[in-house]
Amino acid sequence: MAHPSAGTAVPQQSPGVWPAPRPGAPVDAVVEVPGSKSLTNRYLVLAALADGPSTLRNPLHSRDSALMIDALRALGATVTAIEGTGRFGPDLHVVPFPRERRERRIDCGLAGTVMRFVPVLAALQEGATAFDGDPHARQRPMGATIGALRGLGVPVDDNGAGALPFTVDGRGAVEGGHLAIDAGASSQFVSALLLAGAAFTRGLHLEHAGGRLPSLEHIAMTVRVLRSVGVEVDDSVPTSWRVSPGPIRAFDIAIEPDLSNAGPFLAAAVVTGGRVTIPNWPAETTQVGDAWRQILPRLGASVELAGGALTVTGGPRITGGDFADTSELAPTVAALCALAETPSTLSGIAHLRGHETDRLAALVREINALGGNAEETADGLLIRPAPLHGGVFSTYDDHRMATAGAVIGLTVDGVLVENIATTAKTLPQFPELWAQLVATARTGDSPGD
Repeated sequence: MAHPSAGTAVPQQSPGVWPAPRPGAPVDAVVEVPGSKSLTNRYLVLAALADGPSTLRNPLHSRDSALMIDALRALGATVTAIEGTGRFGPDLHVVPFPRERRERRIDCGLAGTVMRFVPVLAALQEGATAFDGDPHARQRPMGATIGALRGLGVPVDDNGAGALPFTVDGRGAVEGGHLAIDAGASSQFVSALLLAGAAFTRGLHLEHAGGRLPSLEHIAMTVRVLRSVGVEVDDSVPTSWRVSPGPIRAFDIAIEPDLSNAGPFLAAAVVTGGRVTIPNWPAETTQVGDAWRQILPRLGASVELAGGALTVTGGPRITGGDFADTSELAPTVAALCALAETPSTLSGIAHLRGHETDRLAALVREINALGGNAEETADGLLIRPAPLHGGVFSTYDDHRMATAGAVIGLTVDGVLVENIATTAKTLPQFPELWAQLVATARTGDSPGD
């Protein structure tokens, strides 16, 4: 099987509108999803810092992971595609970057993990590394990363903007030690520093000095990933982390399926009253997407985890409710709530205003444009039942907005999702897998067959 060169941007469809397919009957499918973006990009960072070559098996191949690979190559790491057994692309072999002095330029695209994780790696190299990205990337909060680097003694030139573009003037080493930051805008600020902390001369004692810290699951994932490669991390004190200095052990790791990306397919079972199974669901995981097991029953579905597979069966109706801290799952949850028979409240997701787009404003605008009744709250959304109709569902270059529109289109005639190609950010195969899923309502075949 031929594979694209690892790190090469995944080809995208031409922007335009995509008629969201409406199956008209319950789906009955087994859907295999590619590897986790969050785990792929964390392990890629650690592979670039490790004490020898590493291998990632079944990694995600998407725009975000390609941008990370290209960024690590710019820093001097060698990333090679090798033959694997996964359905969605090759495995990856990574040789750590040498410490060398030169100038570099890195395109972050719209990938939060690239724009927040890689500048800390650049601080460990010698020379200037210039960072920029997509137009909307310049609106994403970066002040905590820039401030943290300066707090560690690393010069950063951002023209006072606290955002992209900026240049990191690496000195070849980072002393480390104690550092306090406000990571209230994104947990990625914490993960970025933890991932590199063992490479600092004195390690890292990091404290969150702000208010509520979002997406704690993603920080727990970072800690677990670090421990899996031999890094000592003490997280016994809330919002405080101590990373001991020392080597990062080279590794050979299989990447879990992306449970967040599984969400829209599981939602299809809820919307159509059908059944969807995701194989290879991990028994234990730090992925936020594991919360689907608790969320979907509250929307009227039944959920069973057995034999390493998660199966969701839709009920006779969709019921709303109160959903707290749904994080990156919120767009799919909101789409389901827009189709529910009772009101819903989503809370604890104010930080989504700083994601690929302002997701709260975007969800309200697009749900209401289809006849819905949604409004923003201080930290989330209030969605009331309302009959929906067809129309254009805009995505704002946000992959999770695109999949939310597809979910609504399962039961609403005439939904046209603008720029479905933006799903290539984390799931390039989404249109193909979605079409196969919808086809099972007529044929009984499964996308995973």
